[in-house]
Amino acid sequence: MLLREVKTILSRPLYLTSSVGAVMVSMFFFMTLMEGGVAEDMPVAVVDLDQTSISRRLIHEMQATPSVDVKMITNSFPEAREAMQQGKIYGIFIVPEGFYRDIASFKRPRMDFYITNAYTLGGNTAYKQMLTVSNLVAGAFQREVLRKKGMPDEVIMKRIQPLVVQAHMLSNPWGNYTVYLVSTIMPGIIGLIALMLTIYSIGTELKNRTSREWLKLAGENYTVAMIGKLIPYTIIYQTLGIACHIILYNIADFPVQGSHTRLLLGLLLFIMAMEVMGIVILGCIPVLRDALSVGALYAMLGFSLSGFTYPNMAMLPFVRALSYLEPLRHYYLIYVNDALLGAPSINSTPHALALAAFTVAALAVAPRLHHALIYQNYRLK
Repeated sequence: MLLREVKTILSRPLYLTSSVGAVMVSMFFFMTLMEGGVAEDMPVAVVDLDQTSISRRLIHEMQATPSVDVKMITNSFPEAREAMQQGKIYGIFIVPEGFYRDIASFKRPRMDFYITNAYTLGGNTAYKQMLTVSNLVAGAFQREVLRKKGMPDEVIMKRIQPLVVQAHMLSNPWGNYTVYLVSTIMPGIIGLIALMLTIYSIGTELKNRTSREWLKLAGENYTVAMIGKLIPYTIIYQTLGIACHIILYNIADFPVQGSHTRLLLGLLLFIMAMEVMGIVILGCIPVLRDALSVGALYAMLGFSLSGFTYPNMAMLPFVRALSYLEPLRHYYLIYVNDALLGAPSINSTPHALALAAFTVAALAVAPRLHHALIYQNYRLK
């Protein structure tokens, strides 16, 4: 029976292309998406209404930062606004008229920023950098003025910055967004493939009316048939997961504070849980086309509900509860505990048990799917 499935995999390019090929392309894409791990060179415009040395210095300082790229310097706000509306820039920094005069007399001139939320990451990055640069330039100017008045540097710094904030980023001190993104999205993609190919491999048995032959090879034992079919695929998916793990944590040197073994075990449980959910979906809807559609929706919702893109605690209570019906949510928490926090194994155990518990769901649909495989009722009546 295993040999039959291996021959099926090798005889149909779809299986290897949609698994090995898709994972390789996805890994290359996400690892090269942001070279430095953060968004860089976000295009912005500066509307300089002051035209003084301090405004030119401010523009120079902004251009020197890697996060933004000053694409336009103008004294016309409508011109900058038109560029933003055309999607050419993500933010507008306005240096008001009389900026030099006001800051020299400590009148706290007003600085206006405009950002576009059509591009959330670009707009927020541009805003953060514009705010930082304006504060630094204002502080530097005040320091020079106070120095000329004979005030010592120690007193000047206490006056300019009375409160010093020290921020420590745990587990990922570089603020590398790729670490958070790829470490979860790549296992998520492998799980998506596992679910879809599980539905496809079993669904084609129904569609092509070969399910009786398949069950006969398993001695008419439904459980043995399912295990025999899924073993080759599970080996492929786990091998891909191990390859991704080596690339991320050994070659790319992503941080791992805890156990590599627990991460790989969590990945195996996650893959098996996704395969089980593929069986559940097909058991509920024993029509290949419809089951694939529902499976795709279920798997894609996992990326949103897992919590690595949007905080789970900020979701509505009923949505937060539904998120635990997604295996990716549990794997993500295992990843956070072991890779980022280095927490003891007891913290990951509940989520590992939750992934293992997904296998129970397959028992609920076993009679219905078994009946469909025997009578080959491909179309629902």
